[in-house]
Amino acid sequence: MFETLAKVLNVKELRNKIIATALLLVVFRVGKFIPTPGIDYNAVSDFMKDMASNGGAMGTVFTMADMFTGGAMSAGSIFSLGIMPYITASIIFQLLVAIVPALSRIQHEGSTGRKKINQYTRLATVALCIVQAGIACSLLLRPGGQGSTSFVSASATGYEFYFYGIIALTVGTVFLMWLGEQIDEFGIGNGISLIIMAGILSRMPSAVSGIFQDFGTTGGMTPFTLTVLIVLFVLMTLAVVMITLGTRRVALQASKAMRRPGGAGSKRSFLPLRVNQAGVIPIIFAQAIMSVPMYGFSWVDENFGTHLAQFFSMGSYWYTIFYVLLIVFFCYFYTAITFNPNEMADNLKQSGMIIPGIHPGKRTAEHLEKIMTRIALAGSIFLSFVAIVPQFISSALQVNYAIAGMLGGTGLLIVVGVALDVVQRVESYLLMRNYEGFGLAGGKIKGRSTSGL
Repeated sequence: MFETLAKVLNVKELRNKIIATALLLVVFRVGKFIPTPGIDYNAVSDFMKDMASNGGAMGTVFTMADMFTGGAMSAGSIFSLGIMPYITASIIFQLLVAIVPALSRIQHEGSTGRKKINQYTRLATVALCIVQAGIACSLLLRPGGQGSTSFVSASATGYEFYFYGIIALTVGTVFLMWLGEQIDEFGIGNGISLIIMAGILSRMPSAVSGIFQDFGTTGGMTPFTLTVLIVLFVLMTLAVVMITLGTRRVALQASKAMRRPGGAGSKRSFLPLRVNQAGVIPIIFAQAIMSVPMYGFSWVDENFGTHLAQFFSMGSYWYTIFYVLLIVFFCYFYTAITFNPNEMADNLKQSGMIIPGIHPGKRTAEHLEKIMTRIALAGSIFLSFVAIVPQFISSALQVNYAIAGMLGGTGLLIVVGVALDVVQRVESYLLMRNYEGFGLAGGKIKGRSTSGL
């Protein structure tokens, strides 16, 4: 392992990219300490700590949102919105490209079309930032059901705070978007994904510190609980790695017209179809939808709202049922949007490749759609399991959700997925330089085959 790391540092281009990525991520972490104008930092910090420990379902929602921003929300930073508005805009346009014919034609114009779509995405990000920043400023001025104490300093008037707050929060997200593009150009890995991963990992030291502070205290964490948490963390990480790399390999061979005896066309190849085609998107969508009723109940009649909240509080029976159903639905929906069997069948036909025993064209598209439907079921079941594991661990072992969240959910999926992507990119540089990769026995990291599905 150390020999491989030494080889990484010996490649000048790769070394420069790693250094540039590290420096740009440091800039991202420094931005956490730049406060939003007019915010009472101590009031926001105390509120977030109280919500994390005693906030119930809404406290879990705030904790998860703070995790994606790397603690910027609890710090009242200009990065409080994080990069999520850009992620939301990207997902929206990704769906619109598959639905709206005009955008689909622009997308197929090559690099010029992709630049136009990216420009539309940036403009949509700014619009989403203004809306979300306005809502955030409104909540900071009038916490409503969460208490009457304002989180804005006495010296800041309402209109001034709205003006400077919206500008600061919008500029913060736009800067993060620009920072991600700089990582794409000068660093290694996907810049936006690395920013999200850095924010999630920045929360781990405080979670680990909380474990050791609670360890051995009266009524605190026992050695047995700590051992179970460590074992579960290792097992869940291995499971996420396996499903992230998991593929269903569809056998391909050259058509008779392209086949030559003993030539490259006579060798069988494979078309890898990802088991987790939708990635972490279904969990993000499901969490966003499930947070709406929990937030809405805090603004209705106290008795009525409390009664309804019992059915949709995180960890409850109905919450878990609806949460899993939403994950399964969005897994199929997003897979159907991003995976086009007809287009893939046409590409195979044009390249002279066929699936043995399946006629090219329509039959191939139907076969690929049938396979994708089956593996999407496996992917949705796994995503549902990963999403609800932290709830059960937090309830069964009586540990804080911030600690249990390290064992599954969105954070673990993102961290593992981004880390594997970076490793594969570094590995490709090493292989181009005739070095061995990171895999076992110097082999290249490969996706797991799930041909039995």
